[in-house]
Amino acid sequence: MKPESIKTNKYLEVSEIQKHLKNVEYIIMAAPAPEHFKQTPIHFSIFLHTNEDLPKDIQDAVLHKFLQENKIHTPAELMSRLMPVGFAQSVQDTPMPMLLVKQQDMISIPHIPMFVMDFLADSDNFNEAKNKNLTGWSYSYN
Repeated sequence: MKPESIKTNKYLEVSEIQKHLKNVEYIIMAAPAPEHFKQTPIHFSIFLHTNEDLPKDIQDAVLHKFLQENKIHTPAELMSRLMPVGFAQSVQDTPMPMLLVKQQDMISIPHIPMFVMDFLADSDNFNEAKNKNLTGWSYSYN
């Protein structure tokens, strides 16, 4: 069963992104992983509200904290680095963070740099992504 695309109404401009993220500490996003990743059925993206390139030991500590707090296990295919992130407004309550990897998207979609941890894993805490093929995200505020 292929998940339906989330319909974007508009992309936030850079000034709107900065205002929107004012008190945000991080955003965690869970989506279905490609079907051939049976042991790691969930694609996680953690968007840290920083534009600093974090040292490896800090990255490891942050990842360990997220894995432990969210009962996430068997992480694989980890990518951790500063990346361009845009935000799409849809029918959801909060804008959806979008990791921009295509040059065309980086040119056409307003974005800011954020430190992103992107990986595949498993967790029983994210059944919507794992069993229902739904994508969701949650903001944590400080």
